[in-house]
Amino acid sequence: MRDSWPLLKETDFPPIQRDRLDTLQMNLGYLCNLACIHCHVNAGPNRKELMDRATMDDALAVIDRFRIKTLDLTGGSPEMNPHFRWLVEQARARGVHVMDRLNPTIMNEPGYEWVGDFLAEHDIEVVASLPCYSRENVDAQRGNGVFESSIKALQTLNSLGYGRPDSGRVLNLVYNPLGASLPPPQQALEQDYKKLLAETFDIQFNQLFTITNMPIKRFGAILLAKGEFESYLNLLKEAYQPANLRGVMCRNLISVDYQGYLYDCDFNQMLSLSLDGETDRPHLKDLLESGELPRRIRVADHCYGCTAGQGSSCGGALNA
Repeated sequence: MRDSWPLLKETDFPPIQRDRLDTLQMNLGYLCNLACIHCHVNAGPNRKELMDRATMDDALAVIDRFRIKTLDLTGGSPEMNPHFRWLVEQARARGVHVMDRLNPTIMNEPGYEWVGDFLAEHDIEVVASLPCYSRENVDAQRGNGVFESSIKALQTLNSLGYGRPDSGRVLNLVYNPLGASLPPPQQALEQDYKKLLAETFDIQFNQLFTITNMPIKRFGAILLAKGEFESYLNLLKEAYQPANLRGVMCRNLISVDYQGYLYDCDFNQMLSLSLDGETDRPHLKDLLESGELPRRIRVADHCYGCTAGQGSSCGGALNA
């Protein structure tokens, strides 16, 4: 698989700094029951990397030290980490808001029938991937049968109150383009999703997040193999909107990999572009020792993916 990083590191992207630290985003490991073509993590069923409990303890200490309000759990499929439930319970006991970036098909895998009930019991915000409301497009991006399995899981979440009016249980969906294009306008697409999912499957949800595909890892390699890398990067650059710099997620977030090393965002993590600090690879323990919030954010050409068009973040479009 070809690496797109050498084509990204020389950049004219403007310098930015971190304003505050509201969110700790933790990648609990690269193990996943799917291997999606757009996945910037290269997650899959054969990955062995999983965060251990000692690293989770360090993360909880950082949450306490910096009074972090939100814990954003991702993967892979974060629920496949054997310590997932323990971590969620510890965070909720501290009053921390927890988000689970859920691959809904995991709920239908043997041994993971507990996922929906557990999330509901602890009032976890669910951010579920459903890259299209079309069976054909979802299965093309994520594998045969994924659409049907995802719909079944979303119906289960609805039955638990998720996405229902006044339930307080938040269910947001995530859209990724199928190929080398920018997402369509988020608000209009959300209305299409809500109409079609309600009419066809009686599914309700709160918001739709549109997220731009990053030209890194698996998706970057596919672009290179198809000869589309340069044109896609040019598309991102030509659609750059300076106003989006105010809302990019790295300004109030730190990303943690499965070993406890720190990054400005999940995308930098996948590029091994570590958080700027006094050590070569700053760790949660370094953050505890220094007690200081790192301000400088490391950038490269992939950052144009977050600032192109309507913008893109872990919470969807920036100017929807």
